[in-house]
Amino acid sequence: MAVISELIREEENGSLSFGNYELQTKTKQDGFIYNGDSYKIKTFSEITKLERNGGFVYESVPGTAVHEFYATDKKVMFRVEGDQDAQITLELEPEKEYKVHLDEVYVGKMKTNLGGKLILSVELAENENASVVIEKI
Repeated sequence: MAVISELIREEENGSLSFGNYELQTKTKQDGFIYNGDSYKIKTFSEITKLERNGGFVYESVPGTAVHEFYATDKKVMFRVEGDQDAQITLELEPEKEYKVHLDEVYVGKMKTNLGGKLILSVELAENENASVVIEKI
């Protein structure tokens, strides 16, 4: 896998890929249209943040590259790549429980807060990536 040099793109399978943790200065792209929604990406070594129609979708600290991001009202799945461990925040449905799988291993249930935020940590190292699957219970 590799960083997303164009910052954000739609994949052939209909998923979304975004982020470039190798950039040393904050870079952003606004107005990327995907499935009728407008996306904005901000990314560099310290943070990667994705917004849809002005609302929060994804954030990682430090920055990451996300491959094949796919989200429905019941499931979110993607592969994440970075050069060090990352904390990832996703906006989901408020006060709901979700099953979390990292690299196909069930790690447990997590509940979103009042704002719908779900926060998880992913162990990453250079040239490594991890799969993340989050399913609503």
